[in-house]
Order: sequence, then C-alpha cells, then structure tokens
Amino acid sequence: MVALQEGELVKKGHLMYGIFILGTAGSGKSFLTASLAEWMIKEGEDVATLNLDPGVFKLPYEPDVDVRSYISIEKLMDQYHLGPNGALVMASDLVANQVSSLNEALDALNSDYCLVDTAGQMELFAFRESGSYLARELRFDQSAVVYLFDAPFCVNPFNYVSTMFLSTAVYLRFMLPQLNVLSKIDLLPQKKVKEILEWSSSPKALEATYSKQAGESAHLLARDLFTSISRLRLDFSLIGCSAKSLQNFISLHAALQRMLTRGESEG
Repeated sequence: MVALQEGELVKKGHLMYGIFILGTAGSGKSFLTASLAEWMIKEGEDVATLNLDPGVFKLPYEPDVDVRSYISIEKLMDQYHLGPNGALVMASDLVANQVSSLNEALDALNSDYCLVDTAGQMELFAFRESGSYLARELRFDQSAVVYLFDAPFCVNPFNYVSTMFLSTAVYLRFMLPQLNVLSKIDLLPQKKVKEILEWSSSPKALEATYSKQAGESAHLLARDLFTSISRLRLDFSLIGCSAKSLQNFISLHAALQRMLTRGESEG
C-alpha cells in the first residue's frame, strides 16, 4: 500500500469531483472559475469547466461544457414572446432537461475536477428546483459548494451579516460540503481584509463592530439575525483570495481537497 500525502485525494478507479461556485451577481464567480481552473492546470490537475449560465454573453474562459450549446435565450424570447428576465427564468428551468447531455459531455472529458460556474443571478440556480436537481443529478462522485462573499460589499458589517444569511440559505438548499470564500480581496486594503476575516472567526469582533456603526434598531436587527444564524453551528470561517492576483489559491486548493476527501470518506 502506498502512503498518501496530506491533502491527496483517495481514488477508487477514476472519480470526478464537482465544485459549484455560487455567489451574488458581481461577486466574481466566472473570474474565479477562470483563474482557479488555470491555476490548477498549471499545478498538474486535470480540470474541466462547466458553464451553467444560459444567459451570459461573455466569459473570461472557454467552457469545456457550455449549457448555451443546448439552450438559446434568444430563441426562447422569440418563440414564447418573453422578455430577457422571463427567458432567463425559463432557460434556467430547461437546463434540468439537459442533464443527460451534460453528463455525457462531462464523462467524455474524464477529468478529475469540474468547476461549475453557476448563473450570474444566484437565485436562478440556488432557489429554483432545477438548481438542486442539477446538483443531485450531475454525475459527480463528490460535490461541494464554494460560496463567494464579495469583499467590497462585506466592508459594511450589516452587509456581511446579510451575506452570512444567504450563505446559510444556500447550504440549506443543497446540503453539500460548503467552503466560504472572501473574493476580490485585491480591491481592499489589507487591514480591511484582515478585519473581515476576523469577523468570520470571532463573533465578538463582529458584534463589537456593528454595534458602533448604526442606530439601535439596525444594531438589534443585525444582532438577532446573527444570533439566529449562529444557532445552526455552521462554519462561517472565510478564506480570502483574489482571482486577479491568485493570492491564497494554495490555501483555497488545499481546503477544497480536504473537504472533498472528507466528503468521500464519509459517503
């Protein structure tokens, strides 16, 4: 028997690990998909990318599998006399009908990892039945979610708490191992990044910050929301990274490996 190094994935034949990247519009999902795939490939990993956003016009990478090959927003608008938003909702639901074709395309790639870039409007994937169906039916041996905390948005502690709430909602929707990532840290001073990361590891630090910044009603609302989320005993620790500078990608990759390996061993 060959001893495994720490963080090395245990293989049973050939496995494909699916990493669903979620976050609010503008949080950097596609840019992270592009940069992380490129970084992992340079590290010798066999990585595929899957675009699940039927409405995106331009991507910073060339998807290995692209849902736009199967569904056209323009055709839906013409055929059903829909506006852009209506066509997006319909297209997001129709993606579920393409799961067999998507699985065939992924099987043909035979990659170890697949980075799944989800819809720009998060609710189209996270809060419609088609999203949870795809997360179940795409043929990954183990899946995980990377949820992005948009660093510039999270500078405000109340925005940070609301992002925690969305992260919790995503976890409850998919019930998959989930890693929370503070994205776009290159856009903030290092001191501010350190403060946000401290909030994620120290509830007292977060409460001390938002108690100073707003009126009593806002403070009480944030406190009660944070207290309710904390009762779930979920892990809200953050890994800060930058898709632009590739900062902390080593830590991000190691955390993903640990999470996927643990999920496989528990399954």
